[in-house]
Amino acid sequence: MLKLLNAKVSYSHWRQRANGVDHAHKNNWRVVGLAMESTLPLTSRPEAGERPWAPLQYEMFRWLWIASLVSHVGTWMQNVGAGWLMTILHSSPLYVSLITTATSLPVFLLGVPAGAAADIVDRRRLLIFTQGFMLAAAGMLAFFTAAGRATPFVLLLTTFALGIGSTLNDPAWQAIVPELVPRHELANAVSLNSVAFNLARAAGPALGGFLIAAFSPAAVFFLNALSFVGVIFVIWRWKRPKAAQSAAASERIVQAAWAGLRYVRYSPGMSNVLVRVGAFIIGGSAIWSILPIVTEQELHGTATGYGVLLGCIGSGAVLGAFLLAKFRQRFSPDQIVIASGILWGLATLSLGFVKSFPLASLAMFAGGVAWVSETSSFNVAAQTVLPAWVRARALSVYLLVFQGGMAISSVIWGSLAEHYGIRTSFIVAGVVLLLTPFLAKHFPLREGEEREITISAHWPEPVFKTPPDPERGPVLVQVEYLVSPQDSPIFTQAIQELGRIRRRDGAIRWGIFEDAAVPGRFIESFLVENWAEYLRQHERMTLADSEIEIEIQRFHRGQDPPRIGHLLAAV
Repeated sequence: MLKLLNAKVSYSHWRQRANGVDHAHKNNWRVVGLAMESTLPLTSRPEAGERPWAPLQYEMFRWLWIASLVSHVGTWMQNVGAGWLMTILHSSPLYVSLITTATSLPVFLLGVPAGAAADIVDRRRLLIFTQGFMLAAAGMLAFFTAAGRATPFVLLLTTFALGIGSTLNDPAWQAIVPELVPRHELANAVSLNSVAFNLARAAGPALGGFLIAAFSPAAVFFLNALSFVGVIFVIWRWKRPKAAQSAAASERIVQAAWAGLRYVRYSPGMSNVLVRVGAFIIGGSAIWSILPIVTEQELHGTATGYGVLLGCIGSGAVLGAFLLAKFRQRFSPDQIVIASGILWGLATLSLGFVKSFPLASLAMFAGGVAWVSETSSFNVAAQTVLPAWVRARALSVYLLVFQGGMAISSVIWGSLAEHYGIRTSFIVAGVVLLLTPFLAKHFPLREGEEREITISAHWPEPVFKTPPDPERGPVLVQVEYLVSPQDSPIFTQAIQELGRIRRRDGAIRWGIFEDAAVPGRFIESFLVENWAEYLRQHERMTLADSEIEIEIQRFHRGQDPPRIGHLLAAV
């Protein structure tokens, strides 16, 4: 019993060291960080992160932010114009609802492959292509509408094409943010992108309605097409550094997509984000899906009133971006998410009871603060735990959960409102939101450290007279450890963390085996799809991973380092 207790205490100490809790180790990293900060200009010091608009001092981010704001406004005008045009062409509720389906369906079909593509091709070129594709689709719709030749089929086809372009564009767009601003400004940059989206959500529909009334839907479609030109020009001017040639260059889309899904599954930081996002969006989508109905039936408002409520959410989002920069200095990401989720839940509950338009507007303003704080915190948590090689494809899974959850949950709340009433729908959604903070204990959020995403490149590449064919496989890798028998219980527990890393970075299977004839002789084995994928594993190990690997190797009592063997499938 005493021996087992000692093993648990030793293992706990090892876990603390492996997770960077060791004070001496953290101090070393703090010294390195301070040395790096001293070389930065004064305006680039981490203290700048306290100012919410600080990322706009970086020229490329500033111009892309302005261009994206204009493009978002064009997109929301497009949505209003498409819905209005469909009511003219075919007033059936089914056809009108198909507009939303045509917009969101590409996310389910192409979301993860789009993220994989953004990780294995040049993101700048991909963004220029996707923006050009959406320009062509919007321009085609504007032409057919102006010529009087638009039909429901043409409208749905071009809307579907715009949805494809947006799905291919979004993962790459999200993934380039860390390339445009320093790491200490990443949180504020994400918040500013949320502000741009919410400002466009507030202004776009109202501006689109005005242009449709003054001119025609064709004017809205033309301006949306024009908005893509500005984005293309800014991206074309971006001198993105060329990435070094790596084994990832030969990665195929399907392989890359599976690698991204595997990473998300075995990355606690990312999988926790997805669980929390999914739980939040179930209740969080109720306001977006039912707000038009409650405006008309409960608040007795008009389309203008609906626009005012959206404007309150947008205004709250701008204030939230300012406050969020201050909150991050005092509170953890989990605390911000919990508080924001409760506030959004209370705003949702209020719509089930409030009959006054001013009170509803106040609730939506508070909701805007909560929405941008919640979604920005989720996005930052995801961005900071993802290394560059998998960032876009993992973010595509994040977008799939977010947008897919929004689409599915909206149908649920709409059906609930239709059968049991608007009040019931908002009350149930609000209660669901108020229960989500209980997930924090089992699925905590945090912002990753630099060492968790910095590639270590400490694995030497195997040397052979004749290198194996990259496509040959599967590959069985075996690592032999000689461990003191008394350390065996601690070792077998400790190496489980290394097994998670192996599976996260490409291993199909992983296991640890002890020699029955020689106590203390352990064989770690893991199976990789092919030789090329094994070489990619070399490029995926981070500094934090190398620390864990070093801790594991300290158990090894042999005179030489642990012996590594590579076995290729014979047939």
